[in-house]
Amino acid sequence: MKLLSVNLGRFKAVDYTDAPSGGTGIDKKPADGAVRVAAPGAKGTAGSGLAGDEVCDLRHHGGNDQAVYAYAREDLDEWERLLGRPLPGGSFGENLTTSGLDVNGAKIGERWRVGPDLLLEVTSGRIPCQTFQGHLGETKWVRRFTQQGAPGAYLRVIEPGEIRAGDTIEIVHSPEHDITVSLQFRAVTTERKLLPGLLAAGDALHSETIKTARTYAQKYGAGSEGRPGDTAAPGSH
Repeated sequence: MKLLSVNLGRFKAVDYTDAPSGGTGIDKKPADGAVRVAAPGAKGTAGSGLAGDEVCDLRHHGGNDQAVYAYAREDLDEWERLLGRPLPGGSFGENLTTSGLDVNGAKIGERWRVGPDLLLEVTSGRIPCQTFQGHLGETKWVRRFTQQGAPGAYLRVIEPGEIRAGDTIEIVHSPEHDITVSLQFRAVTTERKLLPGLLAAGDALHSETIKTARTYAQKYGAGSEGRPGDTAAPGSH
């Protein structure tokens, strides 16, 4: 398992975002050298965990639970086939483009050692938004991405470090529960009856997912469908 590229985004003014800044950093490009990664701080006040990577809408992106976004090259390859277009590393706004790693099958709380020093912990899947859709220029992209069920993973920084393309990725801890990124994503999007079960992942869950799951369980119990949109999902808008 290895890191194919480390991708950074710069502010770009666009007409398809509702960010107060009027811009987005989703158009990420591979970095040439080493990139420092550290916990950025609380969501709403802090952006990306990667030095030189701009987050232009702090309402929905960035912060400790979404410090790093990873997407598998294998899933990008599948999207290339489905969309009939090339998708280089960074095309989905991911910071880390990986190879040989089952990102969507990763368990919440799973820890990855990237390079010699950086330690990351999986927190949740990525929720698609209109900015993502506008960036790709694909109609009904939010729905299509959701239906595909391959969201990629957000991660928090446990131990900071420098990383670069070609670094190895090692799974150094795998929790005993069975709450994967894919399951968490389905629970907060299309199968909300799964929400209470997410709490088995404990504090490793994205803090907003914990709130969502607890609110759902209190309202509807473990066996009810509830109503879509009862509580915002992490990283969504």
